[in-house]
Amino acid sequence: QVRLVESGGGSVQAGGSLRLSCAASGYTYMPGCMGWFRQAPGKEREGVASLYRIKSITSYSDSVMGRFTISLDPVKNTFYLEMNSLKPEDTAVYYCAAYFAGTCRIGAAFRDWGQGTQVTVSS
Repeated sequence: QVRLVESGGGSVQAGGSLRLSCAASGYTYMPGCMGWFRQAPGKEREGVASLYRIKSITSYSDSVMGRFTISLDPVKNTFYLEMNSLKPEDTAVYYCAAYFAGTCRIGAAFRDWGQGTQVTVSS
């Protein structure tokens, strides 16, 4: 059974950093495409980062470009979202996602999802 388990959320002051982890299990091979999304209160869920594993291609939304980094540890079957220079507007529930059969991109209709982890950034 495929499973994605997130960890690393929490509360931080503006300008601080957090690293989210997404541990993947149940896959025969790590999916070729994985990503991170977030959903703030009253807003639609938005994709913030994606990773095309086979070619190590990463993509970011404009709102997080230069501040967030998506990466993968293939030994641990875990991918990460390193978040730096956090802003109050980054406050949201963050979700990891994996497995998309089409072209890997931000906001793709991934098949598998984590449960979400809260990130709160105070000013």
